[in-house]
Amino acid sequence: MNTQSPAIPARVENKLVYMDNNATTAVDPEVLEAMMPFLKEFYGNPSSMHTFGGKVAADIEQARESVASLLGADHSEIVFTSCGTESNSAAIFSSLFLCPQRRKVVISKVEHPAVHNVGKELVRRGYKVEEIPVDAKGRIDIERLDEAVNEQTALVSVMWANNETGNIYPVDKIGAIAKRVGALFHTDAVQAAGKINIALQNMPVDMLSISGHKLHAPKGVGALYIRKGTRFRPLLSGGHQERNRRAGTENVAGIVAMGKAAEIAARNMREENTRVRAMRDTLENSIVSNIPVTRINGDPDNRLPNTSNISFEFIEGEAILLLLDRLGICASSGSACTTGSLEPSHVLRAMGVPYTAAHGAIRFSLSRLNTEDEVDYVIKHLPPVISRLREISPYWKEPGN
Repeated sequence: MNTQSPAIPARVENKLVYMDNNATTAVDPEVLEAMMPFLKEFYGNPSSMHTFGGKVAADIEQARESVASLLGADHSEIVFTSCGTESNSAAIFSSLFLCPQRRKVVISKVEHPAVHNVGKELVRRGYKVEEIPVDAKGRIDIERLDEAVNEQTALVSVMWANNETGNIYPVDKIGAIAKRVGALFHTDAVQAAGKINIALQNMPVDMLSISGHKLHAPKGVGALYIRKGTRFRPLLSGGHQERNRRAGTENVAGIVAMGKAAEIAARNMREENTRVRAMRDTLENSIVSNIPVTRINGDPDNRLPNTSNISFEFIEGEAILLLLDRLGICASSGSACTTGSLEPSHVLRAMGVPYTAAHGAIRFSLSRLNTEDEVDYVIKHLPPVISRLREISPYWKEPGN
């Protein structure tokens, strides 16, 4: 053991290396430029009869086309919402309302809280919710899912890609299993949209959720895909907006911004899967090579190109984040929706990650706005942070000691 502990890093002022893009993304400058006229000049209500409002309605429809194109869908299948959480709830509760004789929902154990906690509420209301386990790499047990889905199942809801590990799930197989018994299939694609190709016309997906702020649009706008012919009961009742599928005056600036963000995401899909993936791999490989007793959480062969979840055993993830923050580095210990919880990630627990490793897990999630220099900055400053924390940990022992 070293006799001298590395010093706590001094705070670096005005430095920002943002690697928490699965929590939220920066608004793209093109997106901001596209939305600004609708905050200043074109403020008409799109439901109004006059030309001033009608012009705004036309811009909403253009945005709808752009989002549909990103998803490989028809524009009529896109409903704008406030966020991914609303889209998830709308899909789940609609499925149950329209099929009251079926009282079962099947989800995975690694769903985002926006689905996982809805499942808890459904149990309180008397529904049966079966959570399908995953293996040590976070891969869903398809055989167990096939056994769980039966004629009592109203809905199967499994995410397209996991927000913590980046794991990509076989939604084509899962959707086919749901169809076998006449159940609906919904997928939370909040993390997948804009990072990997989605072609819904060829997929057994009835409903799909996305969120604008995960693909460089502002917070407060999302979308729900509803396949043509799928019966749907709105979550919000009121006006006739969104073809009577989502009441409430539209967030025009946000919708226009999301449309522009979808266009840009489609344009940059190759970069996500080449340059961003290469930066993620460089970061990950360097960390594993230079910091002992680390582990990659997730399926390295089937995950999003931007996401790396790494456990540093025998230290607390929150302490790592605090010291990284002093250096201007933004990362995460898991889902931003569970920040403040002292419990380790439910995703890592479901994967059977040991307690000593689950508590020291950090997620780095990159975007096309990151640079190679930023990756080098993290590679330089992370090892001393881990070393410092292990020096003061009562549980740490040098390998071989």
